[in-house]
Amino acid sequence: MRLIFVHWVYEDRGSAQDLYNYREAAQQLGHEVVIYGARELSSFRYSLEIRAADGIIFIVEWTTALQRGDQLDWLRLAARVPRARRVVIDCDGKYNDAISVVGDHNHLDAASSRAWIEICDSLSDKIYQPTRHPLRSNVGTFFFHAYNPAWAVPLDFSEKSFGMIYVGNNWFRWGQLQRILRVVEQVRPEVGRIGITGQGWDKSPAWANSSISEDAYHSDPDYLKRLGVEVTAAVRFDQVIASMGGGVFTPVLYRPLFEHLRLVTCRTFETPAANTIPVFGLDPEFVEETYGGKARALALPEDRPEELIRDVIRHPYHYAAIVEEMRRELAERHSYAVRLQELVRIVEE
Repeated sequence: MRLIFVHWVYEDRGSAQDLYNYREAAQQLGHEVVIYGARELSSFRYSLEIRAADGIIFIVEWTTALQRGDQLDWLRLAARVPRARRVVIDCDGKYNDAISVVGDHNHLDAASSRAWIEICDSLSDKIYQPTRHPLRSNVGTFFFHAYNPAWAVPLDFSEKSFGMIYVGNNWFRWGQLQRILRVVEQVRPEVGRIGITGQGWDKSPAWANSSISEDAYHSDPDYLKRLGVEVTAAVRFDQVIASMGGGVFTPVLYRPLFEHLRLVTCRTFETPAANTIPVFGLDPEFVEETYGGKARALALPEDRPEELIRDVIRHPYHYAAIVEEMRRELAERHSYAVRLQELVRIVEE
């Protein structure tokens, strides 16, 4: 089957990792994946050709708001392919009523929520979100994001530049990262160097403008300086896993809206592949649901969370055994081959 992904791709954010790996998995399974549009980024295959037998996958996330009319005419696309072969994947939880969680939100108001839901309904009856807990009865579960076993880097803690490193841009994530840093601060001398790679942490990001709420990239640069945090520029999607491997551990944290909706992201599956110990600043129930029971030991507890940080720094190989089991589970249940086969079935239903 030929699948056309409709999505605006950025190489240093969003779902670029997933789109690249879907293309690779499709080639291995006898399918084809292309991105609708004129050729832009060398890592991806683009096409403007659309046939009635194709499946069209509208991938909706925050970059959708950056798309400009003639480059993404959704109604014209929809007219070329039968409705039953169109799928909407709502990665950001926008196909919901307006929700606000600790300053994070999917829509500014009820009117924008209704307008967005109407757009999605006009495209397809097949609406999916990457969560086991969709709020609307007509929404199905499709994780979209996935794991590639080839990503897995041997776990070796003999030469680490950082005790902790976080790789990711600031998008309503400061509160979650600050919570981690407050815990780390209690055992600061034992952790060693702390690094953050990404935009919007020590200064306003390049993409900041009047249309984006400042809450999205709020941070405390002075606090980062006092804690001795080293901030470096964002990296491409294919450098994320290697960058995370620079630390003994890396925090896994979600923006508040995503944690509320229990959405998985690309980072859900990238982090266990890196040469690091993932430490989850998430609800332990969600961690267990996603990765299995043993992964719960890597979720920061409410009581004395600094002891987990201290123990990971002192005994990383003990926790490496948990990561190896997580990798086996992800390879079996959450590979791109598994996802692609599921997506083909959804299109054909």
